[in-house]
Amino acid sequence: MSVEVYNIAENLEKTIRESDEFTQLKTQYDKVFSDEPTKRMFENFRNIQLSLQEKQMMGQPISEEEVQKAQQIAALIQQNDLIAQLLEAEQRMSTLIAEVNKIVMKPLEELYNDQMK
Repeated sequence: MSVEVYNIAENLEKTIRESDEFTQLKTQYDKVFSDEPTKRMFENFRNIQLSLQEKQMMGQPISEEEVQKAQQIAALIQQNDLIAQLLEAEQRMSTLIAEVNKIVMKPLEELYNDQMK
């Protein structure tokens, strides 16, 4: 791979770290993790999410009990302002990354789309 592409990627990383979206995400993350009860609640939520995602990826069934537990935790965390603000900041960051990814992948998308015509 050309050095130029790596340099651009490193510059993109730096730009993302300096973006408002990342700065806001880091601020909200620090707020959640500086409050111990909120931190535990958030970590519990993330662990449940990861567990369910792992089961899905492995093709394992998810029980009704697991779905209900996840829904209860999700409802609970939505009532916590710090976590709600963190999740909003995560969504904004995710949108930014998705938009950047779309731009980066455009040459491949065009290549394959042209080949399908």
